[in-house]
Amino acid sequence: MNTKERTLIRGVRPLEVWSWAMYDFANSGYTTVVITAVFNAYFVAEVAGNAPWATFAWTCALAVSYALIMLTAPVLGAYADAHAAKKRLLIATTLGCILFTAALAFVGRGDLWLAITLIVLSNFCFGSGENLIAAFLPELAQGEALGRVSGWGWSLGYLGGLVSLGACLVYVGWAQAQGVPAGGFVPVTMLITAAIFAAASLPTFLFLRERAVPAANASAVVRQACARLGETLRHAHRYVDLQRFLLCIVFYQAGIQTVIALAAIYAQQAMDFTTRDTILLILIVNITAAAGAFLFGQVQDRLGHVRTIVLTLIGWIATVLLAYAAQGPALFWVAANLAGLCLGSSQSAGRALVGYLSPLARRAEFFGLWGLAVKLSSILGPVTYGLVTWLTRGDHRLAMLVTGLYFVAGIAIIASLDVARGRRAALEA
Repeated sequence: MNTKERTLIRGVRPLEVWSWAMYDFANSGYTTVVITAVFNAYFVAEVAGNAPWATFAWTCALAVSYALIMLTAPVLGAYADAHAAKKRLLIATTLGCILFTAALAFVGRGDLWLAITLIVLSNFCFGSGENLIAAFLPELAQGEALGRVSGWGWSLGYLGGLVSLGACLVYVGWAQAQGVPAGGFVPVTMLITAAIFAAASLPTFLFLRERAVPAANASAVVRQACARLGETLRHAHRYVDLQRFLLCIVFYQAGIQTVIALAAIYAQQAMDFTTRDTILLILIVNITAAAGAFLFGQVQDRLGHVRTIVLTLIGWIATVLLAYAAQGPALFWVAANLAGLCLGSSQSAGRALVGYLSPLARRAEFFGLWGLAVKLSSILGPVTYGLVTWLTRGDHRLAMLVTGLYFVAGIAIIASLDVARGRRAALEA
């Protein structure tokens, strides 16, 4: 049996897998530039004028967008299953994210509510699309190869973030050499990010097939979707290990999402990095993250999803302690690159394990629940960080240390997971 036969489901072409993975390449520019590296720090320093509540306001804007995703994800997942509509919905959410990201170019000093509105809308579209593209994974890869194929997507994703961030770095370097202030060059980076997202997502929509078959009676969509979700919840005892892992995701992803949303803010507020320094840091970290996703994707199916995740969570705890202890750039660079290595591998392993533990007929629905768990963590972690900085009037180091507790909780929960039992429950369903 050749590698393709062991890895891909019969009838799936390598071109299609590449086009699926290219969506991770395309949308990663949004999180890298807007959420992680550029616009978040611009929001705190420029839009909100470094007010004591600025970081908390940023995390609240993200929290609202994630709450909206939480409310809609299960229904969208069930709708996608019943109507074979994953691809149509993915096109709609992608267009929304691209347009709202481009609109961020119009945000300047004092435009607080415009910035918050656009962040809520663009991040809602991004998160919804993330759930939809993940639901294609079990249609492409064999169960024993989910981790490997997921790793391809995550590694391409970090490469995509690298391309977007690199393009922005080139422009920012030129703009700063011309004496252009942040209020002049940051808006242009939003246009660059939107353009790359649009261009790089085209292969996904050209080559990725919708293999699901619409239900015989697809009327009364919302009622059917809610009933379908209700049935899943009523029979949730069959999937105790999937439930346990989703709870684990809420905790450890709270720490990860905090780092993603606040990395540039921490670098500039606690470490005195400039915008260019921060972009360069995140760019290098994306290389580390791509390597982590790819390397762990090759071994996690043999090492085991749980062992892989525990290993990365230990790395996250070390990252937090190093960032807290750093007094200068050298140690902080070490912490940031360790975070990149852990980020790629933990994200890839988590997505693959959800697919492995999900019943075949309800995978889009359970990936909707996975997205819901991640979005809940995206509220819990960053808002905790924002509250700590607000209550301590800007103590970002203490906020980072508190973040580490979420990784400890994740290890405690995943230790009780029985993957073999969870897989049997999924297959029996």
